[in-house]
Amino acid sequence: MITRRLTLGLLASAFMPRIVEAHSFEPEYLRPYLRAAQLPELNERIPKRPRVINLASMGRDPGNYGGDMRILIGSQKDIRLMTIYGYSRLVGYNEKLELMPDILDRAEVIEDRIYTFKIRDGHRWSDGSYLTSEDFRYVFEDVIMNKELRKNGPPREMLVDGKPPRFEVIDLLTVRYEWDGPNPDFLPKLAAPQALSILLPSAYMKQFHEDYQDSVRLSAIMREQRVKKWTELHVKMSRQYRPENPDLPTLDPWRNTTNPPAEQFVFERNPYFHRIDENGRQLPYIDRVLLNVSSAAIISAKAGAGETDLQSVGLAFSDYTYLKDAEKRHPVRVSLWTRTQGSQVALLPNLNFTDKVWRPILHDARFRRALSLAINRDEINKAVFFGLAKPSADTVLPESPLFRPELAAAWSSFDPEQANALLDEMGLSNRDSDGIRLLPDGRAAQVVVETAGESTEETDILELVTDHWRQVGLSLFVRTSQRDVLRSRAMGGDIMMTMWGGLDNGVPTADMNPGQLAPTMDDQLQWPLWGLYYISNGDKGSAPDLPEAARLVELLRDWRHTTTMDERTRIWNEMLDIYTQQVFSIGIVNQTLQPVLRTAKLRNFPDKGLYGFDPTSYFGVYMPDTFWLEERV
Repeated sequence: MITRRLTLGLLASAFMPRIVEAHSFEPEYLRPYLRAAQLPELNERIPKRPRVINLASMGRDPGNYGGDMRILIGSQKDIRLMTIYGYSRLVGYNEKLELMPDILDRAEVIEDRIYTFKIRDGHRWSDGSYLTSEDFRYVFEDVIMNKELRKNGPPREMLVDGKPPRFEVIDLLTVRYEWDGPNPDFLPKLAAPQALSILLPSAYMKQFHEDYQDSVRLSAIMREQRVKKWTELHVKMSRQYRPENPDLPTLDPWRNTTNPPAEQFVFERNPYFHRIDENGRQLPYIDRVLLNVSSAAIISAKAGAGETDLQSVGLAFSDYTYLKDAEKRHPVRVSLWTRTQGSQVALLPNLNFTDKVWRPILHDARFRRALSLAINRDEINKAVFFGLAKPSADTVLPESPLFRPELAAAWSSFDPEQANALLDEMGLSNRDSDGIRLLPDGRAAQVVVETAGESTEETDILELVTDHWRQVGLSLFVRTSQRDVLRSRAMGGDIMMTMWGGLDNGVPTADMNPGQLAPTMDDQLQWPLWGLYYISNGDKGSAPDLPEAARLVELLRDWRHTTTMDERTRIWNEMLDIYTQQVFSIGIVNQTLQPVLRTAKLRNFPDKGLYGFDPTSYFGVYMPDTFWLEERV
């Protein structure tokens, strides 16, 4: 675990003699390249101190090389899943959500403001070029600080009190980032599913940068790539998160070999990947991952027909019975992992709603609490989730060290009597002949909930909530619209309430940024204009005009200046208290289950796990490079 100073990988050298002596340690897939002298031997391909993954200590078995693993994706953009699943990061989380050096040999941290990174000696990109401090320098000086490439300046994660770090190249394998104040967000952002990018293969990327490329040649490449500006060219060719450029060298376990558009994307093993098992075998075990593009609507049907070897995307809990039955017809296995959201779905009152009568009502915590108390979560759990989920507010899960039972219970019990009392207390006591409460202007209190209409689960839940809210004199009307339209209308203040997912990260540690609890992004549908104000540094949107929301932003700024775990924990606890007590998001149930289907041949795959984008990167922290395919089942 990364604390103040950490060194990892010192034992790797103990395994090196076995690699040198045993040619059988070479993957069969690479032998043709070795015979043709197109690749160096294994001991020359991996760092002098590779990262050693001790599988036995993880309760797993060292595996065998070989095989293809098929995965279905709903669109070509989903090739980003390989970056998420591969989860090769400068520093990354392990299964216990502890930060560990991965690509880096060491990360030394002083006062959470001075970060010294040591690169593994002999580490190479997938094209065989060496990873050096120049790759970090290029990104910082020629990309991040380049006003043409980044018109809005450095990313927020690299600013402390509005100032970027001082960057220094110490030597060929060492770089340092230094701020005047603490930046506790730096390492977690490097470990994120969509990681903060601070390095690129500079030798490759310089051909697309005007400071390094001849103008005539640069213009020719721009015409070839059909872009009008060199900055567009650089962005297009440098995408790491969505690896559409097969020529871009990578540090991931598998590299894309297919240009889009395509119906199948082939990712083949990176012969220079930096991890080995305890026996000296280079990871990954699996040679190729085949991403087959399909209609998202039929992924579950194809999975049940045995057309995929590892599948979670495109599968819902409602598919579980069908998928489980597929075990009788095909050599597949189905597991249930725990989803990490604070709530599987949540109702988000838009505090930026422009209706002059509804806005003060939505701003009143009593109204939000009444809506929450009026929901019969036990009934929803039994009807939609077969009683396997946990009724809860939208908050952290028991797997988080920040979990407290009172957070889950905050305004989430079924208490229509108290809900009625709160609504009466607000002055909404008059009703029409149908028993629906009347607004101050005489309109019926009809709550319009908008959804993207992408889930029958949402429809089923809203049907039940409609009955629950009618019992306290509120009418519910459901409107569906496309996802992009919905977000645009929320930003414009035209939406009263949405049904969306709850907190993205329900298993945080105090070292993780608590920004999800405050208005910090314009896609947070309960306060999009306040989020826009935050990310634009006050240039757009509007400042929070609720004291509790403003306090959340203030606490987040305090967190970004912390240097101790005690300080961070205190801030997290206060923010969780405010968020749940104010019911800024109306949670329904959490700890819901995600079906995961895999071929029966797949080994080292955990039967149980935490499933979510952030922080586990879906399968990422469970290291798919250690999965392997057994020939016989």
